[in-house]
Amino acid sequence: MVSTKERTKLRKFIRELSLIRGRHTELVSVYIPAGYDLIKIIQHLQQEQGTASNIKDARTRANVIDSLERMIRHLRLYKNTPSHGLAAFAGNASESDNKIDIRVWSMEPPVELKTRLYRCDQTFVLDLLKDMLETRESYGLIVMDRREATVGLLQGTLVKTLDKMTSNVPGKTTKGGQCLSPTTIVNNGSIIEIKNVKVGDLLEGFDLEKQQVTDSRCIDKWNVKKEGYFIIKTQDNKLLTSKDHIIFTYANGKIQEKRAEELTKKDFLVGKRFKTKILSIEYKNEPIEMIDIALKNKNFFANDLLVHNSAARYARIREQAAIAFYKRISETANKEFLSKKELKGIFIGGPGPTKEEFIEYLNNEIKIKIIAVKDITYTNEFGLHHLVDACQEDLAKESIMEEKKILKEFFEMLAKNVQLTVYGYEKVKKALEYGAVAKVLISEIEEEGIMDEIEGLAEQSGAEIFIISMDTPEGRQLKDLAKVAAILRYAIQ
Repeated sequence: MVSTKERTKLRKFIRELSLIRGRHTELVSVYIPAGYDLIKIIQHLQQEQGTASNIKDARTRANVIDSLERMIRHLRLYKNTPSHGLAAFAGNASESDNKIDIRVWSMEPPVELKTRLYRCDQTFVLDLLKDMLETRESYGLIVMDRREATVGLLQGTLVKTLDKMTSNVPGKTTKGGQCLSPTTIVNNGSIIEIKNVKVGDLLEGFDLEKQQVTDSRCIDKWNVKKEGYFIIKTQDNKLLTSKDHIIFTYANGKIQEKRAEELTKKDFLVGKRFKTKILSIEYKNEPIEMIDIALKNKNFFANDLLVHNSAARYARIREQAAIAFYKRISETANKEFLSKKELKGIFIGGPGPTKEEFIEYLNNEIKIKIIAVKDITYTNEFGLHHLVDACQEDLAKESIMEEKKILKEFFEMLAKNVQLTVYGYEKVKKALEYGAVAKVLISEIEEEGIMDEIEGLAEQSGAEIFIISMDTPEGRQLKDLAKVAAILRYAIQ
């Protein structure tokens, strides 16, 4: 993992070398892999000196031979190849055609070198170093509930959305179902209207096997709109119900079931204490708001009449649709994450227990990569950023959290202790010249000339340098504020 300091040093090194141009193929680039024998590299460069003597252009020949000689001398200063290998460069750095300024540059890269390379060209070969600025390590992100899911990737400081999905899970306000009037009376230890029933309440029902009144727990509840309804009257009660609601009847010594629209005045309904004859049945062809509930024991007493568990089939439909959605998310996770060799882990977030239900449908190769599961509110693209913020402790060593931490420190100090902050090129430059800067923050979109000057002053005064990306909301906030900002050691006038 390349730290902010290493990234800043590497970026500056690359920028300095990229500005140098040779007259011909006279700039020498050498990459030495970790663990490779330096003596062999030196011997190879000595052989290249002999080959360079054949270059026709006298000035180019002299520059190449001189560059190789200085490179060899430089490498002899090392007892062994550094642990990450070594990148070394030599050539004429003079911008004037009339002057020769042969110089050598080298650095141990922050990432282990695995490539051996020697080349003479008009420019230095910097692609291997530039690749090290690209964050290869990544984390999978999934935020979801039963209605929506977003799959993303955290790579360095960039949160990238890979896929967005919505489900076909019906909401709890659904047209259809076996429903009753909101004012229907039920018993949960006291007499209440069905509209006031809560999931988890115990309602009076009937054990058909034991032939006795028993309690049944409410496990779900819906609000439903109907285009019409039946009014069923008995001597003691009246029931307003949807036409498809199943009601228990008593005939030939047995309890049976009938839909409300199938009932006639010849039927007897099952009451809490005795059977009761239907006096009238009337259908109203007008819209009505009704209540649909599901109970564990599949029946309950409504206005003292035994009716079927009204919404069990909708609970099953919703559960089946949720499972299908979980499988879709899992398939997307397989496609996006299993092929990524640099994936270090996966974070999952969402509201309530849904995310734990979903995890059971993930591929085992994905499951073992899960680092943390977090409770978060949002399941859209914003939810991905919220999930990253919720995983700060797990990501403490990653570049995005390092960047977020320094930006949070700056903006909090700007709000609470403004005299210890400055922003804008002129003010930051002045503070650096005074030696008052502890940390300097530079947006990566700042002009290279200004960036070089600020970095140079920071190095002279011992200030820490942070190059801030545009991948996070905080990074974009710094760009909008001033591009350059600083946290001070002490206040200045």
